[in-house]
Amino acid sequence: MHKHSEYMHWAKTCQAAEYNLATSGVGSFPLAELQFDCGRLEINGDNKYGYPALKRAIARKACVDPDCVVTAAGTSFANHLAMAALLEPGDDVLIEHPTYALLVDAALYLGARVTRFARREEDAYALDPAAIRRALTPRTRLIVVTNLHNPSSALAGEGVLREIARLAREAGARLLVDEVYLDAAYEETPRSAFHLGPEVVVTSSLTKVYGLSGLRCGWILAEPALARAMDQLNNLFAAGGVYPGEVLSLAAFENLEWIRARARRTVEADRALLDGFLDTQTAVSAPRTRFGTTAFLRLLAGEIEPFAARLRAEFRTSVVPGRFFEMPNHFRIGMGVNSAMFAEGLRRIGQALSLLFAEQNP
Repeated sequence: MHKHSEYMHWAKTCQAAEYNLATSGVGSFPLAELQFDCGRLEINGDNKYGYPALKRAIARKACVDPDCVVTAAGTSFANHLAMAALLEPGDDVLIEHPTYALLVDAALYLGARVTRFARREEDAYALDPAAIRRALTPRTRLIVVTNLHNPSSALAGEGVLREIARLAREAGARLLVDEVYLDAAYEETPRSAFHLGPEVVVTSSLTKVYGLSGLRCGWILAEPALARAMDQLNNLFAAGGVYPGEVLSLAAFENLEWIRARARRTVEADRALLDGFLDTQTAVSAPRTRFGTTAFLRLLAGEIEPFAARLRAEFRTSVVPGRFFEMPNHFRIGMGVNSAMFAEGLRRIGQALSLLFAEQNP
């Protein structure tokens, strides 16, 4: 049985650097800026199956009935809980490639057989329903995608997701869409894929786009009977959520658009810096995206692992090696934390690339 996550261990022990471009979400939102009277906090409250006021706030945001909302400790646990409710050992789970490592890790831990379909770099990592159709098997019970795509930030349109939902329905499967980055599509933010049909299950949280990771406010959207089953399954893992965190999460929902706009300024400044960097670089390439807090770069010559190690040791800059996305010639960088730090990190990556080129071409 698969009982570990190499990526999470790396993230906890090797990610930190003076110029940390290995992030995946925006900078932390400070409690002092949250319009909230901390005198309202209590240790305990009514949250046996989720804090009702918080579930209603999530439901309003997603335009769903509160009976469709299951709260969870962040998106990763939401994904785990959703998969645990949907899968039996031996079921096939069809997961995009490349993708976030924990999605694969969770499916393997639950005893599923993981199959893959490609999101091709030459197609800017767009979702391709035809590739999914070809990869379906008689045992496929779940199709898993991310939107925005992790690691590239590619945005899938509703028409494409509708076609994938139809494929899932015809196969007797469900479609799980991890939407934790979707709100980073700042203009004409798409509605949740949950509205495309009862076979669609969605996960998300306040972590990546809002800088509220410490609240661990995650959720699942599922049709009511399935949501109730997930709540019952969650009884195996916890008596309830952390009530003070849920109260603070509710306060965040009351200020959500302002919190998102605050982070947007940094994300967009960093994206402009990244575009300028890619315009001048011949040693790396990446599809350009309009939105998102991550970008996925290909190293055109050389090996990522020694390059990333040298970048961290000699240039005090960290990136996420592509092996965590099963793409060994790539690396992921994150935007939205601090533009001065991001600019200097890019400059140092450029220095390291120049040094690599000089060594390869003496």
